[in-house]
Amino acid sequence: MKKILGMGNALTDILLQIDNDEVLFSLNLLKGGMQLIDTQRSHEINHAVTNYSKIMATGGSASNTINGITRLGMNGGFVGKIGKDDIGLFFTNDSVNNGVVPHLLLSETPSGRCTVLVTPDSERTLCTYLGAACELDASDLRPEMFQGYDIFHIEGYLVQNHDLIRTAVRLAKQEGLKVSVDLASYNVVEENLDFLHEIIQEYVDIVFANEEEARAFTGKEPQEALEIISAYCEIAIVKIGKDGSFIKSGDTTVQVQPRLANCIDTTGAGDLYASGFLYGLANGYSLEVSGNIGSLISGRVVEVLGAKMSDEVWEDILSEIKEIVISD
Repeated sequence: MKKILGMGNALTDILLQIDNDEVLFSLNLLKGGMQLIDTQRSHEINHAVTNYSKIMATGGSASNTINGITRLGMNGGFVGKIGKDDIGLFFTNDSVNNGVVPHLLLSETPSGRCTVLVTPDSERTLCTYLGAACELDASDLRPEMFQGYDIFHIEGYLVQNHDLIRTAVRLAKQEGLKVSVDLASYNVVEENLDFLHEIIQEYVDIVFANEEEARAFTGKEPQEALEIISAYCEIAIVKIGKDGSFIKSGDTTVQVQPRLANCIDTTGAGDLYASGFLYGLANGYSLEVSGNIGSLISGRVVEVLGAKMSDEVWEDILSEIKEIVISD
């Protein structure tokens, strides 16, 4: 069985379902956005939401993807950095409990966390304290971390650290891995455009982008953006939300229909799409089947709060995957 390694920000998600937008306004938070916050701002936000119940789970884009991979029954590992604190311990234990092999470096800085405020319209506002997570550095990486894996998946939020990304993709290629990148955020793409063009063309095999990220990378709308991105890599995927996704590899283009869902929280939808697609690809399934598996899982995760689903939901997903594979 193939194995997939992820690398990203080791964040613990703290999820809260709030009654309305007033909390966001009072804290001067941009609804639906992602704000990087410092320690003082983190305390202010925590104080403002003390009356709401919280759900904690390992988070971060690549971590979510690898958790999805292991819940599908495939072997996965994760490279990141945590602090020597309770949140770091939670991240480690939760990863292991989900079947992930942790390759975690330790820091004296507090562990990273992401407070996710979900409003009744399912919009999520993220307040991210990176802490130790953003201290992951090129010098932390070793060839043995990559040995025994077949695919290396990177979240785009790490792209600001050019040395880290260059070192990681070189080590992955030296060990014979395919490299997958999720562009993660349109503003990250805009700020690192030249570097992304260079690194994707030289090292990356698989690119995941939503329509905003694809537009930032190419200046074009989804289908034309797909054509351009596919010229840089082996497989290009452009996700268009409730309208599904487009996949292109060589001369083959596939349109994947979305799964109809009762959406309450979009947290992790893109990350879990990547889980399903990479799982399908690693199993040798077609682009269409792999895309349908990704669409299935992303459609299921938006029906729960956060990026983690119950054992019962995963059992249903595995049953539906069997049907998708058989009907191909």
